[in-house]
Amino acid sequence: MLRPNDKAVGSASESLKMKVTVEIDCTPVEARSFLGLPDVTALNEHMTSEMQKRMDANMAALAPEELMKNWMALGMGAQEQFRKLMTAAASSAMGGAKPK
Repeated sequence: MLRPNDKAVGSASESLKMKVTVEIDCTPVEARSFLGLPDVTALNEHMTSEMQKRMDANMAALAPEELMKNWMALGMGAQEQFRKLMTAAASSAMGGAKPK
């Protein structure tokens, strides 16, 4: 930007450049409307309520009794799988004899 005592150097277009800063104070709704963006308030409310319903439905899974049930079921299944793996390994090591 040229000041009164500055000498113009370069082309005429370079000496005419300006920098302008504009500050706008508005709400998000006003900004979306001004910029022509769609109003997503209804979609946002629907998504928020759906997320809340799903969280409420899954709160039972956070109860200590439910956690223990899930962990114990997984633990028993893992123990059974490990037993089968060891039985298969032992039978193959003994020459392919099937366990009784």
